[in-house]
Amino acid sequence: MSGAPTQHTSAPYLPIAEHGLIGDLRTAALVGTDGTIDWYCCPSFDSPSVFAAILDADRGGAFELSAAVPAGTKQFYFPDTNVLITRFFTEDGLGEIQDFMPVAEAGEAERHRLIRRVVCVRGTIPFRARVAPRFGYGAHRHTLRLLEGAALFTSEALTLTLTATVPLECDEQDVRTEFTLSRGETAVFALDRVTGETPPHGCPLAEAEHEFTATVAFWRRWLQQSRYRGRWREMVHRSALTLKLLTYAPTGAIVAAPTTSLPEQIGGGRNWDYRYAWVRDSAFAVYALLRLGFAEEAEAFMGFLTHRNDRREGPAGPLQIMYGIDGRAELPERELSHLEGYRGSAPVRVGNDAVNQLQLDIYGALIDSVYLYDMWCRPLTSGQWRAVCDLVNWVCRHWDQPDEGVWETRGGRKKFLYSRLMCWVAIDRAIRIAHHRGLPAELVRWGPVRDTIYWQIMDKGWSSARQAFVQYEGGDVLDAAVLMMPLTKFIAPHDPVWLSTLDALGNELVSDSLVWRYDPEASPDGLEGDEGTFSICSFWYVEALTRAGRLDEAQLAFEKMLTYANHLGLYAEEISHTGEQLGNFPQAFTHLALISAAFNLDRALD
Repeated sequence: MSGAPTQHTSAPYLPIAEHGLIGDLRTAALVGTDGTIDWYCCPSFDSPSVFAAILDADRGGAFELSAAVPAGTKQFYFPDTNVLITRFFTEDGLGEIQDFMPVAEAGEAERHRLIRRVVCVRGTIPFRARVAPRFGYGAHRHTLRLLEGAALFTSEALTLTLTATVPLECDEQDVRTEFTLSRGETAVFALDRVTGETPPHGCPLAEAEHEFTATVAFWRRWLQQSRYRGRWREMVHRSALTLKLLTYAPTGAIVAAPTTSLPEQIGGGRNWDYRYAWVRDSAFAVYALLRLGFAEEAEAFMGFLTHRNDRREGPAGPLQIMYGIDGRAELPERELSHLEGYRGSAPVRVGNDAVNQLQLDIYGALIDSVYLYDMWCRPLTSGQWRAVCDLVNWVCRHWDQPDEGVWETRGGRKKFLYSRLMCWVAIDRAIRIAHHRGLPAELVRWGPVRDTIYWQIMDKGWSSARQAFVQYEGGDVLDAAVLMMPLTKFIAPHDPVWLSTLDALGNELVSDSLVWRYDPEASPDGLEGDEGTFSICSFWYVEALTRAGRLDEAQLAFEKMLTYANHLGLYAEEISHTGEQLGNFPQAFTHLALISAAFNLDRALD
């Protein structure tokens, strides 16, 4: 999926889509098609950045590594892995950078390493490197000391050591080097986190080869668990590998995306920090991975949630909508005014105040994934069932409240249809588990509440003027979230009122398979600026068409959506009217929806 070689200009910001992702199940880094690492947090996803040039080309910091002469580039993943290859095509030779992070074994939590192996494949090629970390989101000063074969970067909270098999030079802040490789020659750079009194540990050529082989083997072993054999195997498996990269192994949390503040509109203010574990996103990710046969991730996420649910109700219910990857509840939002933002798109934010919102739909997403876990993975324990019952009882008492909704609007609470739909799902799936397993449950209470929600949605969520189900009770705004109605088995996919809704959505919110969430002019959301189409909604649309039996339309829409992926098969959160990827990248929501749409479309076509 590498396409033709591209010639790069000196523009300070690469397009968001011109990146690949590497990681070690603790953190991740974005590697541009020009060979630059311009986003990297250490030692974990939500740690302050070390390289953040994608948010400020001058002050963010970067690890530049590229051919020292004009070159075209191609970028691809080593097959069936998260090892990223960036190739440089010059007049005199061909070289490549192999970027990866070895995955630490259990008990090696302190170990953290990023390896960049440079290989000359043909001819002779000169390379140059500049390693310019800027700690604490570019706000913390550091000292630099050159040792034998290594450079030590020391800041107040973090120390990194850079070792290399080529000579290094340094100034007050940065390390530079230029070197030339001939066919078959290799150079290695390794960036390691320094803990305690551990001396810098180099990465000689033989060790780099061993780490490369071990990392390739890790990812291939993991992917071999997949049961997917359908038409879109490459895209589905790339999405699965991406979801795995977004998993924080120590706790089982799954981040919504590995980045913060990549804008939904260039120059706009809809810039959010996604490096946390949303209950909804994680539950949907578990659903997608379980579909493919990955049970370990579901078990790990169940463990993560078990420790969050202590039965003490906060202002937004027994569960927050999101948590830190270590399980912490406090995620205070602040703006980093010293960073200009991607292509001037300020503000840059860290933390997320949406943590305090009430979003009732999370309970449906969660209990639906628990239902599938119980059915496909392993039966719930008594403790897990007790926790489910507590959540369902809370939903029965609170489902009719107005809330901020799935899109985390900041324009005031409403009685969103999608929130009620997912409350119905929460109760319905718990009833199914109880019947299937013969577990004790308050069925005489749950059943009537579930039925009340059903009739309220059918009566108050339907607009006779629009001939469609709408965003919130008493309104007439269309919302792509209602695409989930047949997907959750709330309504038959051939029901006339649903088909009328599907047509209304297609006429107003869909353009060439791309789907807007809603019209913010018709439904003010309290946020400034505009946004692109929302890619998860596009895959929901594919799945809704599939279930309605409109398979030609569904397959065409799906194939069109695949053309909006980047050269590696990765998606950001949104896509602009020009086809440009926008928002945090890559986004779990989009990739999990791709998996679900492919799975169900495959099954229907067969």
